This record gives sequence, C-alpha cells and structure tokens, in this order.
Amino acid sequence: MIQFSNVTKRFKGGFEALTNVSMHLGVGEMAFLTGPSGAGKSTLLKIISLIEKPTRGQALLNRINLNTISRQRIPYIRRNIGIIFQDHQLLFDRSVFDNVAMPLIIQGYRHQEIAKRTRAALDKVGLLHKEKSMPIALSGGEQQRVGIARAVVHKPMLLLADEPTGNLDPVLSREIMQIFVDFHQVGVSVLVASHDLDLIDELQKPVLTLNRGKMIHNDLDNTEPDFIRSARLEPRVSNYPDLGDW
Repeated sequence: MIQFSNVTKRFKGGFEALTNVSMHLGVGEMAFLTGPSGAGKSTLLKIISLIEKPTRGQALLNRINLNTISRQRIPYIRRNIGIIFQDHQLLFDRSVFDNVAMPLIIQGYRHQEIAKRTRAALDKVGLLHKEKSMPIALSGGEQQRVGIARAVVHKPMLLLADEPTGNLDPVLSREIMQIFVDFHQVGVSVLVASHDLDLIDELQKPVLTLNRGKMIHNDLDNTEPDFIRSARLEPRVSNYPDLGDW
C-alpha cells in the first residue's frame, strides 16, 4: 500500500522536514504515527496524499511512484484516499449532508447514489439525524465525525488522519479512534498521526515515531513487506462495516 525508501523532504530555505525516512504500510494494516510537534508527521502524510513531493528517495502508493506522477493524475489517485484533519475543514455555509456529499458531487455520481452513500456514511458515524443541521450547530466531536463521514463516503482503500482527536476529550477520542479501528477491521489501510500515547497503547497497533524528521522507531519493520502481504491478503473494502451495499 505505502512504501517509503529513504525519503527526504527539504523545503525552500533549506529546512529538512524528513530525512531518509523508510517505512511500509501493507494492505489492510493500521498504524499510528507519533512524535513531538515539528517531527515531520504532517509532511509525511502530505507526501502520501500528494500534497507534497519528496525531494529525494522514493515514495510509492499502490506501487505508483509519487515522485513522478503527473499533476493530471493526482485527482484520480486521491479517490483512493480519505483524509481527516484536526480542524475538520468543513464548509460552514452548507449542511452536514452537503459537506459529506461533496466528494461524490465532485466525482459526478448520480443524485440517487449520492443520497444513498451520504446517508450510509452519516449513519456509520452516528449522525444521520443531523443531516440537515449546519456544522456550526454541532459539537467539536460531532464536527470531527462529519469529517470522517466525508472521508469515507467514496469508500477509499486508505484513510489518513492528522491529529483527529487533538481537540477532543478522552471519551470522544476513544469513540473517534474506534471508528478508524472499525474500518481497519474490514481491510481498509489506516494511518493516524496522534500525540495521544495512552490511547495508542490501549489500541495495541504498530507505532511509527518521528523525531526531527527522522524515523527513530518503526514497529512495522517486523511485519511483512507490502508486496508479500498484498499477494496473500485480498482487500475487503467492499464490505464496509454496517454500510450494506452502499
């Protein structure tokens, strides 16, 4: 699914956000990305989501070289990725339903399919009864759930989350993380950047730790490389949890 080989990212002015980072996340695996502020977590996620490109090294997503991919192909590759931000990135002049439906509208789905998938995604995160509400009327935890519903409405094979529980209390944080675990359990690959070390310990998933742009701990080193795992593990993303045939 994701393979980094000695990836370095240097920005203008010489700041090196990542230095010779190597890692892999196989099909259907879930892992946490940790490290202090400024360690390079967001930069790593931006490379995977094609917001940034590596300066050196090789980054692959489903064996597609992210270093050399053309700008025209980027929107099509992103259709396989769901991205959740800490600050939700919701449109506050549109309803909850319209926020979640946005990726499907952009991709040109039919109205009937948009309605079906959007309501299924909202039901999964427990917010179907809020579909007509405006985001401003929701709590922080509910807004984050809307962001997750929007990220999964197009049934991506990979979920990326950048500090999704950073502004939430412990109870809400556990509920949000459980949603990610639910999708992981049906074959979706999940990578979550988080500072919540206690919650990460509870979930007992592999951990990647960055510090000053370098990978200093990598539990995934002890797992099979992607090309081996993907050969024997068939993704089950068509069977999203409790979403029927959406």
